[in-house]
Amino acid sequence: MLRVQLFGNLRIHDDGRRLECFQSNRAKELFCYLLLHRDHPHSRDTLAGLFWADCDKNQSRKYLRQTLWQLHHSMRAAGGGGPARCFIVEGEFVGWDQKADIWVDVFQFETAVVTAQLTAGDKLNRARADDLRHAVALYEGDLMEGSYQDWCLFHRERLQGNYLFLLEKLMDYSELHRDYDAGIAYGERLLNRDKVRERSYIRMMRMQYLAGDRAGAIRQFQRCAAALKEELGIKPSRRTREVYEKICADQLDTTSRPQEDRAVSRLKPDLHELKAQLVKLQHHVQSQIQRIDEALGSSTPDSSLETSRITQA
Repeated sequence: MLRVQLFGNLRIHDDGRRLECFQSNRAKELFCYLLLHRDHPHSRDTLAGLFWADCDKNQSRKYLRQTLWQLHHSMRAAGGGGPARCFIVEGEFVGWDQKADIWVDVFQFETAVVTAQLTAGDKLNRARADDLRHAVALYEGDLMEGSYQDWCLFHRERLQGNYLFLLEKLMDYSELHRDYDAGIAYGERLLNRDKVRERSYIRMMRMQYLAGDRAGAIRQFQRCAAALKEELGIKPSRRTREVYEKICADQLDTTSRPQEDRAVSRLKPDLHELKAQLVKLQHHVQSQIQRIDEALGSSTPDSSLETSRITQA
C-alpha cells in the first residue's frame, strides 16, 4: 500500500520507505490533481489546458504526454516496480485507478468531517471524539503547500474550513467534559489560522474563566480587540463586550453554554452539508458541459472507457 500525505509538503511512502517520485512540479501537481479528482476520468484537452494554459493546444498536449510518461516511469522506478499503475490512460482520457491500493491523509480527514457534520459537538461520544482528534492531527499544514493553481487553492480553502470546523467540534466536546486545557489548546490552533474569528475568542474567554483563570479570560478579550482593530479596523461586537463585562464582574453564567452557541452548533452541520452538496452539483454540471463539448468537437470515447465510467458512477 502506498501512503500519500497531501497536507503540507507532498510525501509518499511505500512500506515505510519514502519515495522520491517526481522530476518536476508539474508531475507532482498532475499526480495530486488526478488523486483529488479521482471520481471520473479527464480528457487530455482538459488536463493540457489546465496545466499549460499559456501554450497552444499542440504544445500543451505534448507537455501532457511527457509528464504522464515521467509520472508513470518515476512511480514504477521509485517503487521497484511495485506500484505498477496509479492512473489509467485510455485513448483521450486519463483517470485515477480506482483499484490502486493507497492510503491518503486527505481521504481519512474528509471521512471524519462527514461524521462530524452529522453529530452536534455536545453529542459526540468518546470514540467519535478520538476520530476527530486523529483527523486534526493529520492536518500538518495546508494542502500542497507551495502550489498556487486555482484548483489547488479551491481545495486548500475548503479543507482549511473543514479543519476549523473540526476544531470547533472538539472545543464543544472539551467544554462539555470540563477538559478546559484541551479546549483552550484547540482554540489556540483555530485562532492561529483565523485570528479574527470573534466567536472563538468568546469560547476561549469562557473556558479560561471556567478553568479559574479570570485574568487569562480578560487577556483573551484584549487580544481579540487588538486583532480586530489591526486586521479589520473594527471593535469587538456587543456580545463579546457583554461576556467580557460579566467576566470582569465575576457574574458569567457557568451552568450552561449560551443559547447562541448551541444554535450555531446545531446549524453548522447543515451549512457544511449544503456547501458540500453545492460543490458536488457544480462539479457534476461542469462534467456534463465538458462531455457535451467533447461530443460536439471530437469523436466519442471507446466503449470500454464508457463501461469503466458507468461502473465508477
